[in-house]
Amino acid sequence: MLALFIKLILAHFIGDFLLQPQKWVTHKETHKHKSKFLYWHILVHLGALILVLQANFSYWLGILIILISHYIIDVIKLHLKPTLNNRILFGLDQLAHFIIIAWVVSIYEPYQFTISAFYHPAFLLLITCLLGVTVVSSIIMRTIISKWYLKEDSNEESLENAGAYIGMLERLFVFAFIITQHWEGIGFLLAAKSVFRFGDLSKAKDRKLTEYILIGSLLSFGLAILFGLGYGIVLRLIPN
Repeated sequence: MLALFIKLILAHFIGDFLLQPQKWVTHKETHKHKSKFLYWHILVHLGALILVLQANFSYWLGILIILISHYIIDVIKLHLKPTLNNRILFGLDQLAHFIIIAWVVSIYEPYQFTISAFYHPAFLLLITCLLGVTVVSSIIMRTIISKWYLKEDSNEESLENAGAYIGMLERLFVFAFIITQHWEGIGFLLAAKSVFRFGDLSKAKDRKLTEYILIGSLLSFGLAILFGLGYGIVLRLIPN
């Protein structure tokens, strides 16, 4: 099952990313289902599927399902693009393709999947910790640091909400390093952050900005470490 799933994902990556020039994307967005490159795109997917499946045509039904569904999904995406957020549309598009791939795999190599798997304590624990290191930690940090305001660290000259997203990604990395027992990765992350922040700190007229950044960084890393260690402890208490 896993081998077939990997092959179909590889074919999808080849067709949707590796062998789809920007010229094709632009033409499809302009002409939608009338674009000749939409059909070239489907042919590329056909070629990729034949290649990764080693021309094994016993999978003909799965190939047909993937190609037809890919065409339908792409046409829907092209017509929704002017009205829907591009990031959301991209995510929904890829999710739909992966669902179809999972369905095709189940046709040839049936596997059991029940909704109850989402309610297993281990899965619920992971979701809880992921929310903890992202949304919950952001609110905690914003509440604690709100007593200070520094004009030097305002968002006037930065991307909208960039700081919040950077913090979330930072904590997700730390959390992943901890639960996979790669603590050295945290040191690398700290060093990289220090390099990027060096310019801000060297330009500060006093030590206020340095203290502000240190408090934020230590809070961020501390919360991520707390959730990471907590995840490992609680996971060991959950019966298999």
